[in-house]
Formats: sequence, C-alpha cells, structure tokens
Amino acid sequence: MFGMYWIFTQSARWNVVFRHPFKHRLSSRYEDKLPAVDIFVCTADPILEPPSMVISTVLSVMSYNYPPEKLSVYLSDDGGSELTFYALLEASNFSKYWIPFCKKFKVEPRSPRAYFAQNIDMNHPEFAHEISNIKKLYEAMKSRIDSAVEKGCISKEIKDQHRGFAEWNSKVTKKDHQSIVQILIDGWNPDAVDIEGNKLPTLVYLSREKRPGWAHNFKAGSMNALTRVSSEISNAPIILNLDCDMYANDPDTIRDALCFFMDEKKGHQISYVQYPQRYSNITKNDIYSNVAFVTHKIELAGIDGFGGTLYCGTGCFHRRESLCGSKYSKDHRFELHNVKSNTKDKTVQELEEACKPLANCDYENDTQWGKEMGLVYGCPVEDIVTGLTIQCRGWKPVYYNPTKYAFLGIAPTTLDISLIQYKRWSEGMFQIFFSEYCPFIYGHGKINLGAQMGYCVYLLWAPVSLPTLYYVVLPALGLLHSVPLFPEVSSLWFLPFAYVFAATTIYSLIEDLICGDTLKGWWNFQRMWAIRRMTSFLFAFIDTIIWKLGLSQTSFSVTAKVVDDDVLKRYQQEIMEFGTSSIMFTIIATIAVLNLFSFGWGFKNVVFGTTTRELEKFIPQMTISGLLVLLNLPVYQAFFRNDKGRLPSSVVFKSIVIASIACLMPIY
Repeated sequence: MFGMYWIFTQSARWNVVFRHPFKHRLSSRYEDKLPAVDIFVCTADPILEPPSMVISTVLSVMSYNYPPEKLSVYLSDDGGSELTFYALLEASNFSKYWIPFCKKFKVEPRSPRAYFAQNIDMNHPEFAHEISNIKKLYEAMKSRIDSAVEKGCISKEIKDQHRGFAEWNSKVTKKDHQSIVQILIDGWNPDAVDIEGNKLPTLVYLSREKRPGWAHNFKAGSMNALTRVSSEISNAPIILNLDCDMYANDPDTIRDALCFFMDEKKGHQISYVQYPQRYSNITKNDIYSNVAFVTHKIELAGIDGFGGTLYCGTGCFHRRESLCGSKYSKDHRFELHNVKSNTKDKTVQELEEACKPLANCDYENDTQWGKEMGLVYGCPVEDIVTGLTIQCRGWKPVYYNPTKYAFLGIAPTTLDISLIQYKRWSEGMFQIFFSEYCPFIYGHGKINLGAQMGYCVYLLWAPVSLPTLYYVVLPALGLLHSVPLFPEVSSLWFLPFAYVFAATTIYSLIEDLICGDTLKGWWNFQRMWAIRRMTSFLFAFIDTIIWKLGLSQTSFSVTAKVVDDDVLKRYQQEIMEFGTSSIMFTIIATIAVLNLFSFGWGFKNVVFGTTTRELEKFIPQMTISGLLVLLNLPVYQAFFRNDKGRLPSSVVFKSIVIASIACLMPIY
C-alpha cells in the first residue's frame, strides 16, 4: 500500500510548474478593458464565525486596488442571522471611511481586524492623525457588533434604521426562513460614494431559503445560490470565492489573477486560478502542521504541470462561464469585458425581489444545478469534485503560489479541531475515489494520467491509515513478545528496508527545509502526519465504508474560528491542546503508551543480557518504537500537565488499560 501511494506522490513531482504574472503589463494594455469581478464570501454561524471577523474579510476585498464600479461583493449567510446582517450594514457605513484611507496611505493588509492587530509605524503626522480617527471608528463599530452578538438580538432603534430588518420576525430560524436579499450599497447609484466622493463597490447580503425537509447541500448550495443571484445583479464574468475568515492580504491579487484569464495565447482556456490556503496565526514551528509547505510549494504545483489543479474551495478566481457548466471550445472565445447585466433597468427593490426566487429551495428542481452546473452536490469536499468536472469539460485551471500571500485565514488552534477538519476532508476525498467521479474513471481520456495520479495523492489519504496502524502497533507487540518482523541487521535482506527508511526520511527533510520549514517544523509535521493517519484518516476510512454500504449519510460541520485566551496562549507557546475525552485522543494515547512499554521492554533486554544475535533481530523494531516514543513526547507531557489542555484522566486511564491488555495478548 505504501509503495503504491509513494508512486502517486512522486507523480506530483514529475512536472512542477512555477508561474509569474506581470500585472504592470496588464495595466498598460488593458486598463480600460478590465472585466467586472464578483466576490463571494461565505459564512454559516455567527457564534462560530464572529460577524466582526466576517466583515473584516468583506472590507478587505472591498478595498482592492481595482475600479470600484467593476467590483461587487456578496456575503452569503447560511445562518440567516440578523446579527450578521447588522454587522454587514455597519461595514457598509464604515467602508466609506476605510476604503479611501487604505488607498490614500496604501495600507496593508486591508482587513481592519488584521491591520490594527499589528505594530504600525506612525512617524508621518498626517497619517498618525487619520489612523487615530479611523481606529476609533473601527473600534466603535466592532464594539456595537460584539455587543449585539453578546445580547443575541438587535434593538428596535437599530432595526428602524434599515428596511432590511423587516425580513426577520419571530418565525425566522436558522433552518427555516425565506430567501433574504438586501443590496446595502448599489454600485450603480451615483450617490453611493465614500467620504472623498469616490464610487463604492456594490455590496449585497444573501441568505438563501431554508425549509425543513429540503436538502440545502451545505457550502455547495450556498455557492450555487450566490452564482444565480449575482447573475441577476452584476453578472461579472470573473468570480472570486472566499471563506469568511480568509481576508485579502495583497490588494493587487485581482490583477495577478487576470493576467492568466486575459493572456492573449492561453487565457481563453483558463477556467479558474487557485491560490494556496495560508494562515495568519501560524506559530514559528507550526505545531499542528497547518501550513503544509511541501503540499503548497511542490505537490499542487506539480499537479498543475499536468493541468489538474485542484479547486480547494476558497481563494479561487472562477470564470463564470466554466463554473456554470459550459464546455470549452476552441472556436468560442468568450470576451470577459463584454458581459452585461440588467442592473440599470431595475430599482434596488425590484432587483431584490427578482433575486429571491433564485435562492429558493425549489429553484433547482428538475435543473442541472448541482450536477452539470455550479458546484457538484453529494460530497463533503464538493470543491474537489467540481474542479475535476470542470477540467473534464476541457477547461484548463491554474495554480498560482505568489511570494506575497494573496489570502490569509485562521488555522485550527487545537488538536481536536485540526483532526476533525482532516477527518472531513479525507472522508470526502475517499468518497470521491469510490464514486463515479474517481479520476481514473471519470477523467479517463479527458485529463492527463499524471493529473489523475496527482488527485489520488489526496483521495487516498484514508486507506493509508491501515499500513500506518500496522507499523505503529505490530512492531511494538512483536518486540514485547520476542517475535521478529524484519530481517536481521546483518542480512542482505535488511538493506532494502534500511535504504527506503533512510532515503525517504532524508529526502522529506531536505524537501521540507527547501520549501521554507524549520527543522522542528518538519519534526512536528512527522508527528501530525502519524497522528492524522492513526485517527482522522482511520475514522474517515471506516465512515466511508459505512457510507458505501448505505448505512449513513454525508454530514458537514463548521469549525470554530475563535477560542478562549488560555487555549490561544498555549497554542502560541506551541503546547499541544487536548482537553476533551475524544476517542481520537484515546487512540493516540494508547499507541503512545504501547510503544513506551515496548521500547522499555526492548531496552531492558539489551541491558540485561540479550545476545548480539538476538539483538540484531529486534533492532528495526526497537528503532520504530524509539522513534514513536520521541514523536509522542508531547502526549506523555500531556499526561502530567495541570492546565485545562492536558489529557483528561479518563483518557489516560483507558489508554494504559488498553495498552496493558494488548501487551498481555499472545501473538503467533
């Protein structure tokens, strides 16, 4: 299994492509022909995804260095919360001050939340005065929003300020409400200007209809509703979609992406431009291995070399035409700047009413939405499937990894959240491998073989858990019962094992360091990769088999974007966070204890009289157990810590009991 998987990982290294756009040439040639861009920001829960964080992302994209009359920003609120709507209303007013401030002083990043969290050089008197004023406005706005969220309701005085609040009444709930569309800034209105008289981007709030008994298809359904509603309002030929925590870090990112779409030779083939997921809260040595340096710098660029760039669900610029199901044709060259919308022909109220049916539950009945149009339904990782189907329609995607990060999100700060996230990803991708969308079947004759193999690097995460479990459990049990599993060190048959181990380890270390990681970061990556395989990938494998047997349904959970101060402090100190009695933690602790027992027993035999001949039989198993003990040092430390992030006593007790029983079980 490891050998086959290794071949797939090597396919992602056969044809690595690095891309470099020249946006200054774009400006000099096509400034007057730049296409309109629609930006989709998705949120689902005002508690797990605080509205003050969400609107900072919205404000960052509203402040792009791009003609505001060609920019439309849509916030999809799958929670249907008036708290999120209120936050966006506040942001629409604050944008009149924030956008001109950003462009006047060229501040970066343009997320106010991120900008004011950093150290700011205030040597220039004019800048110091203006930043003081804008910071007061931001903090006052944030205070009002946070206060409303804490109370859980909006006061009557605030509701009277905007007609949109009339959409919410006592019958509206998160899972049962009508379609809500509110245009907060009408970009076509000559009065929609900032404090300096410059036009503002269009800003729209959308909450699609939710009714009991109707499948809403999670984020894919939200994206498809956004695509339809935006086609009625702005109908931009280019769409950028972002998660609500992933703010724009580079104000020129749109122009970089357009260099690919507007390329004179190959631009008409491009379906989407995918940027890597980067994070603003990564610790020095990336304790939970969230960055995945090699994945972003080597593997995804290598798959791009075969024309198989993965659509990752956020940080992606789409050609609307390809997203809506069109097949690529050499004879049809779609001009990006020729797309028209009917916004000028209708009032704001007329547009809102015209858009509501497009977001209704029954709109997609007897249509190709979720199949051949928009994001594909029926899988937890609908983005991966959607990217594959677009490529199989003849389009060519692009993966672009700029030196300056285009977008920055929030990485998981606890082990539990990180493992749950990887469990969902690996389960969804393994489901794809078992479905009609398996790259070797669906992509046969449509995409390059290298791209098909590249997809499998991620689609086969789940089954890799099985050989990993073998190597973390059986060598330890064999050592405890004096059962050798590998050739003697003096035997020639041992050389292939030694070579594979040494070569893969050294190659992995060098590759990771070249990609920008630290030595300790690489070690953390080895630990997290082992932990994920033993837990997230294992449960993903089991759940996928159960799903394939028709005994369960696909589900989706939103990961929290906020944690308490104590958890954050431990994360910044790179102390592993446990704290709950998760079954995943029981597995981790049990394997850690088992290998500690095994290594201790083996060490005792070495010290107290094992012959050299006998010792040679068990050196490989001693080495494996010893390395696993070193990898699990943070787990052992969590046994004895006093903070709330320690391993619960119940988990420690269960792990010791299970490991002890395993040690006593005879093996043959």
